[in-house]
Amino acid sequence: MNQVFSREGWRALAGSWALLAASVVAAVSIVVASEWYRERERRESVGATQRLQQARSRLDAARRERDSLQESADVFRTLVERGLLQNERRLDLVELVNDLRARHQLFSLDYEISPQRTLSLTGNRTYPSVDVLASRVRIKARALHEGDLLGFVEDLSRSRQGFYSVDRCRLKRIDVLAPDDLAPRVEAECGLEWITLKEKNAANRTK
Repeated sequence: MNQVFSREGWRALAGSWALLAASVVAAVSIVVASEWYRERERRESVGATQRLQQARSRLDAARRERDSLQESADVFRTLVERGLLQNERRLDLVELVNDLRARHQLFSLDYEISPQRTLSLTGNRTYPSVDVLASRVRIKARALHEGDLLGFVEDLSRSRQGFYSVDRCRLKRIDVLAPDDLAPRVEAECGLEWITLKEKNAANRTK
């Protein structure tokens, strides 16, 4: 034992001790490098996941925006087709009402169109580019059958010459002296809103 740990013995084992120290250092370096590499991989994986989620979020937002634009385009096209972006043409309404009266064989038809006004929306909502206008239309009509009156109101509300929102319609039966007489049996009193849209900058463009 004394010979092994003598000065000569230490010198004899110097290479082995150096190899052992180098092995320990290498092992520690490998462990440290492995931990560093694993941590870098974890950070990169987290970063890649976050980037993937962000990309998916941007894609979803782009899809929602595309769908919203498509819906807006469809709504705008519908409004144009329904005449909401036209000025009120009251003579056209008169002709439409008279045509519908003849089509549904109404006995009598009286109507009144109030002056146009700004329509009050729920929650005092406004739009930056258009004003929502409306004219109150009151109708009183008589017909032989209630189906004739309902058909008249339905065709008016679906007309492509304007947008007519029916908010009330009251039907009542009319007593007749002779059941066999060709006379009106039902009367309707209806209230509608004739709605149009006016571009706020339209006046500036025409100057």
